[in-house]
Amino acid sequence: MSKKRKFSSFSDIKNTVFFEITIGITANTVLLLFHILTFLLRHRPKPLDLTIGQLALIHLVMLVSMAFIATDTFGFQDWSDDLTCKSVIYINRLMRALSICTTCLLSVLQAITLSPRKSCLAKFKHKSSHYYPCCLVFLWAFNILLNTRFLISIGATPNVTSHSLLFVTESCSQWPISYLFRYVFLSLVNVQDISFIGLMALSSGYMVSLLCKHKRQFQHLHSTSLSPKSAPEERATRTILLLMGFFMLMYFLDCVTFSSSGILWRNEPISYCVRMLVGNGYATICPFVLMSIEKRIMKWLKFRC
Repeated sequence: MSKKRKFSSFSDIKNTVFFEITIGITANTVLLLFHILTFLLRHRPKPLDLTIGQLALIHLVMLVSMAFIATDTFGFQDWSDDLTCKSVIYINRLMRALSICTTCLLSVLQAITLSPRKSCLAKFKHKSSHYYPCCLVFLWAFNILLNTRFLISIGATPNVTSHSLLFVTESCSQWPISYLFRYVFLSLVNVQDISFIGLMALSSGYMVSLLCKHKRQFQHLHSTSLSPKSAPEERATRTILLLMGFFMLMYFLDCVTFSSSGILWRNEPISYCVRMLVGNGYATICPFVLMSIEKRIMKWLKFRC
């Protein structure tokens, strides 16, 4: 049985993948449009708003490219040229890399915003708007260069069967590359991922400690734990834990499924479909989490409805 027939037989998973992609594209489009309007109406938008807008744009492009990958994987269309394979896979992997960078940047900016005046991070509150563009340019330039390995190793192989090729889509495969080349790029990717995940963990823990400390002080001053004013702080704490925790979970699951890809993809197409669902999970859920804590978006959606 060919790969195309194998993938086509999993109709339930196929429908789930396209449903997840559709929901994610819709949610990120709403979030992006809102922040575009915020950018146009505000003379000086906050770095936090720009970061959320950029994250929505990254996830939107990532899910759109994944939709193209899914249509080829499930046999709806065939790519016969290298340019299509290289560009779609490159854009998808670039957006994935930028997703973790921007999520880390969002977490750090939130920590700076919540930091008290006497904190060492307080001095960055006013300087963040100056450092922000430089940080974005560096992250984009670094990841554009880092992911060029996909432009080199990915190619169109619609009618080629070889055990040395790693299946990517129905029409595209990854050619084997030299050990040194693979080791250098994998080392850079791992260093980047570990660094950003570490920063996310530190900033999230710092924010949670600040919010918990503020809550205890507020309860002590009012001699009650039932004050309604404590609700926003608790919601913010839960949201930070939920977003960062969900990202960690999806990243861990994606690493587990990717590490077993060399063994499973050739004989078990369902493992590839599961990895598609896991890989798109954060990009699909993230906009809903961000919209749930943004009162302006909820009011805007209610007004439009």
